Amino acid sequence: MPEETRTYSFLGPAGTFTEAALAQVPEADGQQWRSVNNVGEALDDVVTGRSVAAMIAIENSIEGGVSATQDALATIPGLRIVGEYLVPVNFVLVARPGTSIDDVRVVNAHPVAYAQCHKWLDRALPSHGHIPATSNVAAAASLFIDDSADAAVAPPTITAHHDLVVLAENIGDNPNAVTRFVLVSRTAPTPPATGADKTSLIAELPDDRAGALLEMLEQFATRGVNMSLLESRPIGDAMGRYRFVIDLDGHILDERVADALLGLKRFSPRVTFLGSYPRADHQAIEVTGRYGDEAFIEARDWLRALIAGEPQ
Repeated sequence: MPEETRTYSFLGPAGTFTEAALAQVPEADGQQWRSVNNVGEALDDVVTGRSVAAMIAIENSIEGGVSATQDALATIPGLRIVGEYLVPVNFVLVARPGTSIDDVRVVNAHPVAYAQCHKWLDRALPSHGHIPATSNVAAAASLFIDDSADAAVAPPTITAHHDLVVLAENIGDNPNAVTRFVLVSRTAPTPPATGADKTSLIAELPDDRAGALLEMLEQFATRGVNMSLLESRPIGDAMGRYRFVIDLDGHILDERVADALLGLKRFSPRVTFLGSYPRADHQAIEVTGRYGDEAFIEARDWLRALIAGEPQ
């Protein structure tokens, strides 16, 4: 029997950077791709089984973490990150045929894209207005729906999907901007470590007091675990209460990472493990001798020998 077709969700419509990230997933090639309107819908597809996985943006090199994604991963149970993918990001300013840049008064743009282009827009269109869009492609498509905006910020490939003219190219404020995407699936057994892995989790402090954050960070520092991301997000139940989104260099099956998570679990009232998965850059994690697996195993064997009364 032929293999059953699997569905992958992504923030659409066709032509978005999220679709470009999904195109990097070998398992998704030849499968059904479902376009959705927001992160919540994408993750709901996964939770309900409508899709086997969803591609969502989680971090940008310019604007930092994507709050909608971080909050959703913190509050929706049963999800696991199974991979990360990097997509270089740049933008063009497009408009309906016959429009010149002097005609532009209002720009439609996704809020994240707008933030990455606002310096250029402020210089080129100092008195422009901004209408938020649900995606970069939706911003361009809106030009055909109504005339509330004169132009849109969109990906450079947009002209392959819509009859639009490019008023300006390379309008991103940083030419080296990159967006990090993650492929999210339902909770499943953790894959083996590759030596070039990342572990993502979310943790809360036990209370709001001086030194509490330092105590949490010490769980990683004392075990030689580097953090590549640390961001705070409000929990929402009271003023001053925050959860922390954390990316660690390493895999949960690495002794140092596993030991750090045990320490974190004893310290934090709530730890959400989001997954251990291969790094997009495939860069191997370098670990000094005292933090290698052998050092932790040797220390445990030493303790067992003491308890058993073996000669030292």
